[in-house]
Amino acid sequence: MSGIKILYSDRTDPWLNLAVEHYLLDSVLPDQILLYIWQNKNTVVIGRNQNAWRECAAELLEQEGGKLARRLSGGGAVYHDLGNLNYTFVAGKSLYDVNKQYTVLLDAVRALGIPAEMTGRNDLVVDGRKFSGNAFCNRKNGSYHHGTLLVSVDMDKLSRYLRVSTEKMKAKGVQSVRSRVVNLTEYVPSLTVRDVADSLKESFEKHYGKAGEVITGFDGFPQDTLRELYNRYSSWEWLYGEAPPFDFSFFEKFSWGEIQFHFELEGGLIRRAFVYSDAMDEEFILRLKACFTEKRLKISDLTEHIKERFPEPELKEQVTDIMRLLQSRDL
Repeated sequence: MSGIKILYSDRTDPWLNLAVEHYLLDSVLPDQILLYIWQNKNTVVIGRNQNAWRECAAELLEQEGGKLARRLSGGGAVYHDLGNLNYTFVAGKSLYDVNKQYTVLLDAVRALGIPAEMTGRNDLVVDGRKFSGNAFCNRKNGSYHHGTLLVSVDMDKLSRYLRVSTEKMKAKGVQSVRSRVVNLTEYVPSLTVRDVADSLKESFEKHYGKAGEVITGFDGFPQDTLRELYNRYSSWEWLYGEAPPFDFSFFEKFSWGEIQFHFELEGGLIRRAFVYSDAMDEEFILRLKACFTEKRLKISDLTEHIKERFPEPELKEQVTDIMRLLQSRDL
């Protein structure tokens, strides 16, 4: 394959869309420039070096049918839904030009009657409010530049899912800087995602020339390769195990005593667990510690471990209180 191409995804699964993006980056040719246009349904995407627990209410997202995804590029956490349009410029080294790619984006939005500007290192704004964040990934033979265009995103969900945990969490990785964000429909109420996609295609072809090929869907792609990449992007090891080491602590007081938990995590697992309490039942507290060590920081898993380990009726009150405490944590 060579030349100027445009690819539209016909799927809204973030793990598949990121797998395709990865494949495009690995297979791009020196004389190729490709615009990949895609959408994800109810998704939080975090940067390559971020801590999922710090950036996202991951369990709430999952409970409400959403997905967490981790991309190859750096940068901060973003929320995607069907009111958001994602784009990726994938190019061989000789054709990759970030300034030109930004010009494509700005011209596309301005053509819709919106006075877009670029600010800082990677944000596109209107009146100082961000509607697009960008990130980058470079490989030996090619690079990509991707980002979001907020058209009519559900801002309530964005604010609920994208938040730093209220718990005391000493993280050693990258933390997002929250910015004021805005939907483009605030400036053009009738605007649709299709309108923006069409304008983006027109601007891309204005600056690079007519696309030699416009593709919708992934039928012609190597399915075994996509399946392997999909399995990687959907795995616990990639989503959570890639998190930098961090500590997580919380505390509560019950009728039977005070209790404090402190977890040291690495590779997405609780490597060391400390449980402190003034409860009279010393053995219960010692046994409780074993429910966490080398376990995933996933509340549903941890509560299940506790239920299995403490079947005794006389411990029902303590077990119920601790399970409710865990279930109330903002993870």
